[in-house]
Parts: sequence; C-alpha cells; structure tokens
Amino acid sequence: LKCKVLAVNGDKDIQVISKQNLPGIERAVKKSRSKNYEIKELPGLNHLFQFCKKCSLNEYGELEETISPAALETISNWLEKNVK
Repeated sequence: LKCKVLAVNGDKDIQVISKQNLPGIERAVKKSRSKNYEIKELPGLNHLFQFCKKCSLNEYGELEETISPAALETISNWLEKNVK
C-alpha cells in the first residue's frame, strides 16, 4: 500500500468495533509504504456515522440524521488537505 489513507470508525459502532478495528488498520498502514495516513475514532457515532441514543441496529431507521456533520467535516477536511 502506498496511497493516502483515512480510516474512521464511530466509537458507538457495534458492527465494526473501533477499539479492535482501528489499531489493526494502524499497524498495517505503518508496515506499508504509505506515509500519509490518519486513523480517527469519531465519538458518539454508530456504523453509519450517525449520532445515536440506543446505538442498536434497529435504531438506524429511526434516526433522522443521515450522516453526522462531525463525520462530514472530518472527511471533507481530510480530502481538502490530501487530494489536489
């Protein structure tokens, strides 16, 4: 791997557990030829990057938020900085 990497995970994600997922991604990226990477855990967000209350699978359809502004900001800031 030698491309730029942004890895994000919500800390309330019950499908891909951030505490297990992100350290593995970071170890793999550090071993690669990619020197430009950011690994980020987004607080309060579920698998779909929505702020959640129950943080269950059933709640996905109940939430009005499609994607949180915090997630969009993180992604757009990274893109602005890393994609020309």
